[in-house]
Amino acid sequence: MRITERRRPAARRTGGGGQLVPTRRRLSWVDFAVAAAVLVIGYLALRVGKGTTVNFDPADVPDVDTDPARLPYYAARSVLRMFIALGASVVFTFGYAYAAARSRRLERILIPALDILQSVPVLGFLSVLVTFFVALFPGSLLGLECAVVFAIFTSQAWNMTFGFYATLTSLPRELDEVSRSFGFSRWMRFWRIEVPAGVIDLVWNGMMSFAGGWFMLVASEAVSVSGHDYAVPGLGSYAGTAIGEGDLDKIGWCIVAMTLTIVTVNFLFWRPLTAWAEKFKNEQSEATDVQRSYVLDFLRRSQWSTLLGRASAPAREGLGRAGRVVLGRDDKALAVDPVRRRTGDLLFGLVACAVLLWGLYDLLRYLQRETGLGVFGEPLWLGLITFVRVVVLVAAATVVWVPIGVWIGSSPRLTKIAQPVVQVLASFPANLLFPLAVWFFLKTGLDINIGCVLLMALGAQWYVLFNAIAGAMAIPTDLKEAMDDLGVRGLQRWKRLILPAVFPAYVTGGITASGGAWNASIVGEVVTFAGTTLTATGLGAYIFHATEAGDFPKLIAGIAVMSLYVVGLNRLFWRPLYALAERRYSM
Repeated sequence: MRITERRRPAARRTGGGGQLVPTRRRLSWVDFAVAAAVLVIGYLALRVGKGTTVNFDPADVPDVDTDPARLPYYAARSVLRMFIALGASVVFTFGYAYAAARSRRLERILIPALDILQSVPVLGFLSVLVTFFVALFPGSLLGLECAVVFAIFTSQAWNMTFGFYATLTSLPRELDEVSRSFGFSRWMRFWRIEVPAGVIDLVWNGMMSFAGGWFMLVASEAVSVSGHDYAVPGLGSYAGTAIGEGDLDKIGWCIVAMTLTIVTVNFLFWRPLTAWAEKFKNEQSEATDVQRSYVLDFLRRSQWSTLLGRASAPAREGLGRAGRVVLGRDDKALAVDPVRRRTGDLLFGLVACAVLLWGLYDLLRYLQRETGLGVFGEPLWLGLITFVRVVVLVAAATVVWVPIGVWIGSSPRLTKIAQPVVQVLASFPANLLFPLAVWFFLKTGLDINIGCVLLMALGAQWYVLFNAIAGAMAIPTDLKEAMDDLGVRGLQRWKRLILPAVFPAYVTGGITASGGAWNASIVGEVVTFAGTTLTATGLGAYIFHATEAGDFPKLIAGIAVMSLYVVGLNRLFWRPLYALAERRYSM
């Protein structure tokens, strides 16, 4: 083995004390290349972003141009929306998960609310969203753009929030004691302890959420509201128009463009990010085989990160001072006075119950006035059918994807190969497979009531896979080496190391896969292509037809029943698993 020594920068002797001070390295071609790339990306973002503020007349919406030459521009518009929604999701994740993890009273409201939010099918409210945002920005396309970005945001935020919340609630007590013994402020604790502990899960959940955003993109860039068709330029609207026309050639070009876009984003953004996140792994010995990224290696050769760090230091210091003033110091003990705790909880619970009961009473009055409470009967029965499909889907995804995810996450070399493949598969919207699905179901005679589970799986199973990969990657190298030294292999290794280590991440993936499956049922239970429509029996199809007909009582009843099933499943099954993960399997 040949050992090479990293060359140190040249040093010069100062005039006064005779000390050696490193000289500044001159800017190289790498620095100029990075600067040029940043300028080009900024110019493209501004150039593409100008299209979001053009004049817009809701009564005269132009048709989507399906010329394949427009696909690069459409791809740029769609990617810009995806990254805006991703940024909003990260901000939401930090604020919401931190509030739920640090306040026991807020946790009792925020976590059940998060269960409901991830179960509410935004596809059923797209018409309401579009109407609201178009009225908010009259005469401008910005309103429609905001509606699309918000829809994508709802497909990204919940998974990331659940993952970061699980990280915050499973931090080792030793880190909590270190924070207090060193007198950290809560702001410093957040950025020095809590965020680094959740970086790996946050990156992989962000990647999964970004992939799920493509599913929502295709459904939200073109939508019908009160007989009017609204569309914004993008890959989703292009795909929707091509599917409506039944043009297989244009669908094929859209698939090629979407695949190239996903691979490019993975190479330039997600691959460097996953390689960078390796340094946050909690381990005492460094792994010999780590993930690599050509883009990250190239950036590390540049001085721009150092220069930007120096330039942003005053802003970061000011933000840190403001954070310390708002959040205070991390000096309170974990124990709380039980008498005050019971009194405060009682008052808080009474207020929360009063608000919820008032809202429920008002909703029931509306339904009683419009259709009667019997409107809940049909969606309750149909929800049971969809519930069976969701359970089968999550169970099958667990059996298939957990071992594969552990296999991928345990090998950096395999991760490098599999990551772009998994990213493309997870990002592929089920809508683009409708032509193939309709042909396959009609050709084989497969009942849509069974086949729709396969379409639902396209929008849900990947949450299990991505979280299993993240859990396997977070296993400390020293624990793996200890198992090797002790000769623990095979089934015993899975029982003693792998399953306990992956279990917290799997619970996060399972709960989001369950919610994603309910949402995917709205698309998967109704398949339409070139005038042929196949409809399954289930709650998703019920909500789809209620949205299409503008029947708001049925739409509200369907969404309420879907939320009831999701919250009940989470409370009776997933929440106990969350508690078990926090109590026994946090590292």
